[in-house]
Order: sequence, then structure tokens, then C-alpha cells
Amino acid sequence: MQLTGNTALILIDVQKGEVLPGEHGISIMAGGEARHERIRAILEAARAAGIPPIFIQEVHKRSLVDFGRELDGAEDVHCLEGDEETELAEGIEPVAGEYLIRKRRYSAFFATELALVLKSHEVSTLVLLGSLTDVCVHYTFADAHQHDYHCHVVTDCVGGSSEAAHDAALEAMRYLQRDCLVESDEVLCAFSAVRDGRSAEVHT
Repeated sequence: MQLTGNTALILIDVQKGEVLPGEHGISIMAGGEARHERIRAILEAARAAGIPPIFIQEVHKRSLVDFGRELDGAEDVHCLEGDEETELAEGIEPVAGEYLIRKRRYSAFFATELALVLKSHEVSTLVLLGSLTDVCVHYTFADAHQHDYHCHVVTDCVGGSSEAAHDAALEAMRYLQRDCLVESDEVLCAFSAVRDGRSAEVHT
């Protein structure tokens, strides 16, 4: 795994609905608790390395006015303001000085300030994790690719609407950037190298 230039950690929709019991309008594959534990470790490592974490949160008005075409497919109403499942996951929340970007569509770039934030930090590499692999992660990756960012998707820290959709989305992203798929251990090693002032290129 190689980090080119300045790096940002993009935490996409790591919200409580992924681990709370019951249906919350979106299907998601099992393993949310384990993914969140790995995400917490990566978040801590990013902070220690001085790599800015940028938190993305999907939020919709209770009037449903801002859903657009999102409900035309398989998804039911989800991520409403004020609902517990919409809140960021425990221990995966911004602290003072960190960015929280709320979005109304799938891509974290669409109609948000993400591009401005990345430009301000002169970022050229993005590490992406969160959910859903085949929706918000994939759409954000595609927009990042078209904005010429180097992207890494942490495969054991993303969850899809199903295992099949998850696997297909990972392959679709690898088609665009051949070295984009990494695992959490690789990310932790790379962030540790940045923290220690060593080369951020880590072979595992």
C-alpha cells in the first residue's frame, strides 16, 4: 500500500443503524460490530499520524423532501434526522477541529463541501471505509477517481447491501484503480509509518 502525497481518511456513513437490531430501511450484510471495531483502530491510527479524518453522514428530513430518487429502488425510508440509527457509531465521531459532512445523496462529493475540504488540506490520496460498499462507498470512490484522487478501499471495513453486491462493487472499483483494495492491517502499517516519519509505502 502506497500513500501518495497528503492523505485523508474518509469515513462514509459509519452510523448506528448498521449495528442496531431491526430493519432500518437499508439491507446490510452481517459483521457490523467487527467492522466498527476495525474502523475505530484505523481512526485512532490516523489521528496519531496527523492524517485528517473526514466523517460523512447521510441525513434526511422527516418530511422526506430531500430523498429525490433514492426511494425508487430497493431502499426504504432511512437515515432520518433525530433517529438513533442515523447517529454516527459509538466511538467513531469527530472531535474538535475535525470535519463532519452531512449528505443527502449517495456520493460524499455530490452537493457537499468535501471537495473544498480536500483542496484546503492539499490531499491527493483518500482511504475510504464505511457503508454501503455497493452504494455510497462505490459512488464516492467513482467521483474521487474522476477527480484524480488516489484511492484505497479498506475491504474489511466496508459492508455491502449483500455479500454478492459487496464483492461486485469491490471488483468494479479495482477495475478503475488496480491497487485500490487494501485490508485494515495494511492501513495500520501505512499510518504507523507516517506517524514515525518513515516511508508510507508498506508491503505486506
